[in-house]
Amino acid sequence: MHGYMYILKCKDNSYYVGSTNNLTLRIEEHNNGEGSAYTKDRLPVQLMYYEECRNIEDAFLREQQIKGWSRKKKEALIQSDFERIKMLAKGGPSTGSGTTEIPQGPLKICSQRGP
Repeated sequence: MHGYMYILKCKDNSYYVGSTNNLTLRIEEHNNGEGSAYTKDRLPVQLMYYEECRNIEDAFLREQQIKGWSRKKKEALIQSDFERIKMLAKGGPSTGSGTTEIPQGPLKICSQRGP
């Protein structure tokens, strides 16, 4: 069964990163206030980005990776701006992230998708 890593934009313009094996149902749950404590107080949410992964375990690993990224890196991923992600990972202007990882786009186990 496939898994999905997703990024939501909340009403307060913050981002929420999650993973699931049923993307449509999970977004519906979030918007019904059943998704997570974080999104419950920030409704409605909007799907900004997702990646389809081989399984839920891979999606969870990708979620953990993205959760550690700065807002700017998440926005670059949403825009598929991989050059900007690389620059931010190398310590470019206003990274907001201490990571030295240089992502090359979605993990090979995940396929990039838009909303």
